[in-house]
Amino acid sequence: MADDQNPAGAAPGASTAPAPSYSLAGQYIRDMSFENPGAPGSVMLGGANPQFQVSINVGVKKQADDLYAVELTLNAKAERDGNVLFNVELVYGGVFRLKNVPENLLPQLLMVECPRMIFPFARHVLASTVQLGGFPPLMMEPVDFQQLYVQNLKQMQAQQAAAGGAQPDASKTN
Repeated sequence: MADDQNPAGAAPGASTAPAPSYSLAGQYIRDMSFENPGAPGSVMLGGANPQFQVSINVGVKKQADDLYAVELTLNAKAERDGNVLFNVELVYGGVFRLKNVPENLLPQLLMVECPRMIFPFARHVLASTVQLGGFPPLMMEPVDFQQLYVQNLKQMQAQQAAAGGAQPDASKTN
């Protein structure tokens, strides 16, 4: 009987491959630095609003067949009148277990969806650290990781085109 081999509700001849899935196996702080060079005076001074510089980068490292470490590097610097009020760097990561994810979907999942999942936790650590340093908490806006991913792809394509269309040599490491 052919029906005995099909799961309930599956069309005859339909593939029974396991569905793709991913889950967060753990989170960690790999590196954190907070500098308050003008303390204690910097926390007591008033004045004009400081200028902020904030940057974010995403990195991915394969750990095992189905495990990937996705790390967000957040840098924030506040200055007033040319003086640094604080400078903070945080490398916050998540270990993700991916199962049955097609190879062509890995970059999008690892560079967009996984960072989107851990960003709120990294943002909380950053805000709390700045507050514990004597300043109001730094409230970062949500990040559009899809836009960041597309922007980085375009930048890589432009660099490859400028280099004469040569593909990067994956066998070289720096």
